[in-house]
Amino acid sequence: MTEIIHLPGIGNSGELHWQSRWESADPSIRRFDPASWDEPDLSDWIAALEQAVRAARRPPVLVAHSLACLLVAHWHEGSDLPIKGAMLVAVPDPASPAFPAQAASFAEPPRTRFRFPSLIVASTDDPYGSLPYAEMRAEQWGSALTVIGAAGHINGQSELGDWPEGLALVRNFAGRL
Repeated sequence: MTEIIHLPGIGNSGELHWQSRWESADPSIRRFDPASWDEPDLSDWIAALEQAVRAARRPPVLVAHSLACLLVAHWHEGSDLPIKGAMLVAVPDPASPAFPAQAASFAEPPRTRFRFPSLIVASTDDPYGSLPYAEMRAEQWGSALTVIGAAGHINGQSELGDWPEGLALVRNFAGRL
């Protein structure tokens, strides 16, 4: 069985978010736990991710949303802990006017190819990150790219419910690793 660690974005994922719904349906999915969800500090989030991966019994699959996608890019450069892979949903563009000012420490994510398999899931109408931005990051990071159509920021406001298509994506991705 693949261990999954959820990495929500800024503000955490509320009860309508697919990450929270997946965790309710499967208590084996763990969520990393930084000190502050609303005032994110990159070094704190990296330490929280490092702790979560270290606590895994076997290399986990990371499922990141929004700001946490940039976290994974920063983390991979400084950590040698093994992970099975990472699914990055709704990668935000730090140059976007919608990018939160309190997340400035996450800007300028590394452009280097990841040392693990990764999958970027993008929407065609994400207000925080354009499709061309997701395509550029997929190329830089060596990630596969899946475009799911117009689904906004792929969050609770996107009204995806349990997002069974996303769960199928992560299961298929993890199954190929």
